[in-house]
Amino acid sequence: MGSARATFSKSRVIIVGAGIGGLTAGALLAKRGYSVLILDQAIVPGGCASTFKRRGFTFDVGATQVAGLEPGGIHHRIFSELEVEVPAAIPCDPACAVFLPGETEPIKVWRDPEKWKAERNRQFPGSEPLWQLFATLFRASWAFQAREPVLPPRNLWDLWQLAKAVRLDTLITVPFTLWTVGDALRFYGLADNLRLRTFLDLQLKLYSQVDAEETALLYAATALSVSQEPQGLYHLKGSMQVLSDRLVEALEKYGGKLLMRHTVEQIHVESSGVSGVAIRNQKTGEVWTEPADLVVANVPVQNLVKLLHSEKGQIENKEQRMPAVNIPGYRNRVEKLPPASGAFVVYLGVKDSAIPSGCPPHLQFLYDYDGEIGENNSLFVSVSHPGDGRAPAGCATITASSFTDTRIWSNSTDYEALKERYTEAAIARLRSYFNLTSATIVYQEAATPRTFERFTGRDRGVVGGIGQRVPTFGPFGFATRTPVKHLWLVGDSTHPGEGTAGVSYSALTAVRQLVNTR
Repeated sequence: MGSARATFSKSRVIIVGAGIGGLTAGALLAKRGYSVLILDQAIVPGGCASTFKRRGFTFDVGATQVAGLEPGGIHHRIFSELEVEVPAAIPCDPACAVFLPGETEPIKVWRDPEKWKAERNRQFPGSEPLWQLFATLFRASWAFQAREPVLPPRNLWDLWQLAKAVRLDTLITVPFTLWTVGDALRFYGLADNLRLRTFLDLQLKLYSQVDAEETALLYAATALSVSQEPQGLYHLKGSMQVLSDRLVEALEKYGGKLLMRHTVEQIHVESSGVSGVAIRNQKTGEVWTEPADLVVANVPVQNLVKLLHSEKGQIENKEQRMPAVNIPGYRNRVEKLPPASGAFVVYLGVKDSAIPSGCPPHLQFLYDYDGEIGENNSLFVSVSHPGDGRAPAGCATITASSFTDTRIWSNSTDYEALKERYTEAAIARLRSYFNLTSATIVYQEAATPRTFERFTGRDRGVVGGIGQRVPTFGPFGFATRTPVKHLWLVGDSTHPGEGTAGVSYSALTAVRQLVNTR
C-alpha cells in the first residue's frame, strides 16, 4: 500500500455505512487526499463490531475476536499506513474450545501448530491427510492473497491485478476450486466420521455461514487455519469498539468527516454513474440530496439493491424519476441468494463465580446431534478476561449467540414472548457449563434479527454476509466494483468474506480500484 498522500484529487466520496469496511475505506481515501463523508444511521460506529454499555458492563454487539493484527496482517498493515496505534490485544489460545453433544472434554483449537496437530490427531484419528490438505491449500491461498489480487475481476485493470498475483504455488489450488469440504471428506473416506464432520460443521458455520457439505474447500482451508501461528485470532483490550475508534481517529486526522444518526435512503444515479445520495437526519427529520463523485456502500448486497431501486424498480431522484440502471441480472442474482442467517444473542453481566476455573475465552457448544446448528441447539460463547475493560472488578461478561432463521422473527405474532422463550432456553443451555443463578447474573439482555435490523440497518437483520458456497465465494462472488459506474460495494458480501479482516481487505481492494479509476 502506498503511504504518500495524493494531491491530484479532491473528488467527493460518500461512504454509506460506518462498519469496519466503510471506516477503513474512508480513512484510506482521506489519507490519499479525497474529500470523504461517512454516513451511518446508528448511534456509534462499528456496525456488527460495535459495543454497548449497561450498568458498568461493555458488551461486544456481534464480532468478539479479530484476525490480522500480527505484523504483516491486514489490520496491522492498514493501521501502519494510517499512522495510528495498533490496538492492544492478546492472542486467543485456544482460539475456540468446542464441546460436542454429551462430551465434557472440549476439542481445543490451539494456536501452536504442533499442539493443534496433536489435539486433532487425538480427537479425530485417521483424519490427518485431510488436515494436511487444508494446510497445503491455506499456504498457497495465503501467499496468493498477500499479493493483493482482485476477485472477481470486472475490467482489464482488475484482471491484471489478478494475473500478477498468480504464481506457480497458486496452481495447486486450481483442481480444488469447485470442491466443497464435503467432497474432501468423501475423497479421504471420512464422510461417515460423525464427530469430525460435526466439528467442521460448527466451525465453518461461524466463518462461512454454511456447513461442511456446502462450504467451498478453498475458503474453508483459510478459515480453519488462520487461527494458528504466525497468524492468529485476537481478543482486543477494552472492547471491539477500539477498532472503530482507531479508524475514526485516522479518518478525522486526514480531514474526513463522520455523521452518525444520518440514514442514506437512496443512491442517485445518472447516465454517467452515481451522482449523490438522499440523506435523512434522524434527529430533525430533514431530508436532502448530497452530491458525490463516488459512492462506497458498506452494506449487505441486499441493502445495496434496495438503495438503488424504488418499489417500482426505478432509481428515484427528488427532482425527477430516471430509468432504472440496467442491472436486472445483478438484482435477480441477489434475489435468488439462499436465505442468510440471523443471530439470537444473549448478553449476560455476571459475577466471577459464574465462570468455571480455566474457562477459555471462546467456546462452542452443540447439544444434540439430531438438531440443526442454530435455534439454541448450538451456541457460540465469548467470555471476558479479568482486566480487559468489559466488566467491573469481580465480574465478567458472557455473550452467547445462536444462528436463527430471520423469518421466524419477522413473521412472529408475539415477538416478545418468542424472545423470552429463546432467552430462557439459551440460559438453561448455558447452565450446563456456567454457574448461572439469580445470585450470579447481574444483568441480562437479548438481541434478535429484528434488533440487528433496527440498529445496524442490515436487511432482515442478517449477519455474516453471503454463505461461502462454491457459486458465491472468491472468483464467483460479488465484486467490489458494481455494475453502476463510480459505485463500490465493500463488506461481508464481497471477497474474501466476513470478519473484520475480511471486510478490511474488501475496503483496501475498493480503494485501489477507485484510485486507479480516477
